[in-house]
Amino acid sequence: MTTDQSEPDETSHGETRTDGGAAGTDDVALDPWGSSTVSDYRRLFEQFGIERFERVLDEVPNPHYLMRRGVIFGHRDYRPVARAMRENDPFAVLSGFMPTGDPHIGHKLVFDEIIWHQQQGGDAYGLIADLEAHSARGLSWAEIDEHTRNYLLSLLALGFDPEAGQLYRQSANRAVQDLAFELGAEANFSELAAIYDFDGETDVSHMQSVVTQMGDILYPQLDAPKPTVIPVGPDQDPHVRLARDLAARMRSFGVTEAYASFETNDPQRRLVATAYETLADDTDEPVRCLEAARFLETEREHGRADAAATTVDSTVTILREAGKEPLRPRVRIVDRDATDEAFEALIEAVDGEKRVYDAHIDTFELSIAEAEQLAREVELDHGGYSFLPPSSIYHRFMTGLTGGKMSSSVPASHISLLDDPEEGYDKVMAATTGGRETAEKQRELGGEPDECPVYELYAYLLADDDDEFAKEVYDECAGGERLCGGCKKQAAEMMETFLAEHQEKRAEWADRLDELDFQFESDRR
Repeated sequence: MTTDQSEPDETSHGETRTDGGAAGTDDVALDPWGSSTVSDYRRLFEQFGIERFERVLDEVPNPHYLMRRGVIFGHRDYRPVARAMRENDPFAVLSGFMPTGDPHIGHKLVFDEIIWHQQQGGDAYGLIADLEAHSARGLSWAEIDEHTRNYLLSLLALGFDPEAGQLYRQSANRAVQDLAFELGAEANFSELAAIYDFDGETDVSHMQSVVTQMGDILYPQLDAPKPTVIPVGPDQDPHVRLARDLAARMRSFGVTEAYASFETNDPQRRLVATAYETLADDTDEPVRCLEAARFLETEREHGRADAAATTVDSTVTILREAGKEPLRPRVRIVDRDATDEAFEALIEAVDGEKRVYDAHIDTFELSIAEAEQLAREVELDHGGYSFLPPSSIYHRFMTGLTGGKMSSSVPASHISLLDDPEEGYDKVMAATTGGRETAEKQRELGGEPDECPVYELYAYLLADDDDEFAKEVYDECAGGERLCGGCKKQAAEMMETFLAEHQEKRAEWADRLDELDFQFESDRR
């Protein structure tokens, strides 16, 4: 759940750009610990199933400017979080920081996202991934402690409320470690190797740090299940996907649709549903499994079956074996790993018409939502976790001030939140721009804010909540009215002011750190 900062991508022609990136590679590799960049964000939608954030933006009350400007460009399952905000229901936000260097303006994106969700009423968690830093990056505990203090000072200075939220380090949170142990029983080496490219040379501690991060992601739901969002860069998506899988595996019960007594997988179920709905429209009599099998065979013969041939064949076989059993829509509650007592309690709790089998209950009167809620209540009453799958939002990486990737190891490419304000000023003045070769060409052709790291500073940070100002800078640059010298000077002055104010707030918090319930010096030193 920690992010490096890389280079972003283009948006559709004609829109006011906020990212300054370039389109590029055909393949996208998501590596939480690597240095790969994501040059084409569009491929994340196709390749990994990340949804465009603009599709959920209208459902978010008072959206953050990073959302409005497209800097937050994608999400997984954010709608439950947005709904909780609208309805004043409990929800949580959590993200982590690997303390391997100074916090810089790229990290500020995540700081802001945590703080904004806290201000919208969410339970906020900021964690220091010190076990990950030690195992995956080999940092000493003394180095980790120094960086930890700097990260937390910036998070607090930017507005995190420690009284309304929780700050912790992995190595000092026994509840997270215990949860990680339980989650580890649901994962194996082959799975981690496939997701993270681990091999025989990978340290066991590195693998253990992955399971610890799974514990972090699900930690906000230990007391009770609630929508939880993890704001990260897209390189952290493998962690989110694994956490969502583990959340489901930890459930005592699963809820799904069904049409008969037998079990089907999702593709088979979709074929059975199509057969049932088509045949039921033509008759008032019960639709039999044998009739559905014949229907799917006909669809296959005419090339109309919307599934792989092997899926159609297996579905036809299942339906033929069921013979004259009627197809009838129902909601199925499946016993995944419940105790006998929990399963018996669930049977008693399901009212109305139902069918009870060895490993599932079919209810004909409950909706999926009602069955899901009932299953969660029984699961919690009998010691289960009942985790909701965690949601995530993804922000674009910032381009380095020198072009290319923003890297903590290249000081000129980024502005540290610890930089002297005058040094921040100088770095902006030395930054690469999207300007033309001469002022004359700039006036004639306009600049290229889409390719300009300095414009990113305005869009991501300096314009703050003022969308009109961000758009004004963009339009003036693209229209040739704004020249790079004056634009950089304005940005440099604003950056200098920001750093001065930020470091003043850091200094105020430095005098108050003893008020926090936080272990700043590791016992492992």
